[in-house]
Amino acid sequence: MRNTLTGFLLCILASAGHADVTSRSGGPSESAMLVRNSDAAPDGMTFFRPVLSGVLYRAGFSGGDKNRTGMSTAQRVELCESGFETAFYADFGKNTEYGATSCGSSSLDYASARSSRPDAVMQAIYETIKAPSKGPVLVHCMWGVHASGALSAMALVQFCGWSEDRAKSYWDEARNGAPCANGCDSWIDAKFERFKLNSSLEITEAERAAICPK
Repeated sequence: MRNTLTGFLLCILASAGHADVTSRSGGPSESAMLVRNSDAAPDGMTFFRPVLSGVLYRAGFSGGDKNRTGMSTAQRVELCESGFETAFYADFGKNTEYGATSCGSSSLDYASARSSRPDAVMQAIYETIKAPSKGPVLVHCMWGVHASGALSAMALVQFCGWSEDRAKSYWDEARNGAPCANGCDSWIDAKFERFKLNSSLEITEAERAAICPK
């Protein structure tokens, strides 16, 4: 497990009781999952927060990503050096160049995702859970509010046994009042209509205890 850490990860994870972004020690606290902004977030990003300890984090861009070009090379390298191995841009990265970014002997795989088609993200999270030496997944969207939150909420249902109602409530609270086209209830309901529990992605109680929110 890599120990190379940057200041932004040390700061935000310290509030959740974590010493290492790749650690799995009982899951993040509610306050860590809902934190609004942090001066220690990656340069140019916001709403960086843990979802599943050592496995899944979420974020967005400060001021949005109006050109839809995704994370810069510097941001990708910073994540890679911090221990991340996978990152997804949900819904908006139509002008983004995806692929692998190297950092020394490690690399970060950057791919597109859809909040209405969560299978690829759930599979990547599952593979990370099953390989404790594998670095965590980051899922981000343009603002770090809607799409990244929807995929995070689905992961909490799939891997932590949360009910859809509880997961939707988390999504709504973490939205920090951001508006939704055609209403927020209908927005998140429409996303969950395409989500189904996948029995092939079941994890053990011990794995759940190590990563799920406290």
